[in-house]
Amino acid sequence: MPRAKAPLASTADDIEQQFYDAMQAGDIERLMAVWSDDDDIVCVHPGGGRSVGPAAIRAAFASIFANGSVQVRPEQIQRLNTLSTSVHSVVERVQVMTADGLQHGYVLATNVYLKSAEGWRLVAHHASPGAIEQTLVVSAQGPEPTDVLH
Repeated sequence: MPRAKAPLASTADDIEQQFYDAMQAGDIERLMAVWSDDDDIVCVHPGGGRSVGPAAIRAAFASIFANGSVQVRPEQIQRLNTLSTSVHSVVERVQVMTADGLQHGYVLATNVYLKSAEGWRLVAHHASPGAIEQTLVVSAQGPEPTDVLH
């Protein structure tokens, strides 16, 4: 039986919103529906290995969802768009309950979307632990300090 697909998304932003909504709901079916059916899709979780293909990605997220949904919100999205490809560099704000109460952390992620006959679909999600750091932005006037993720 073919798996359910997300509704035809008119933009990569639409499919990205569906991806994060599914994580917040802990809904593996909705989450997998945003992915391409391609056997070469790839997902890397912070501090984890590389999952290749729909079955491996499903298993990785099912393991995560076994502990509940993931309260994650995308922030500071930088987009590189072409007619059929969109690459998003995202700061993910993740909330977790600890013994000290609700805490949040940051994950740096790159999401890659391709447009096909079935609409926009996720083909790669690569996430790494992140922290807010002071970095330099170089402009024509020289380096300027700014608070950004590095």
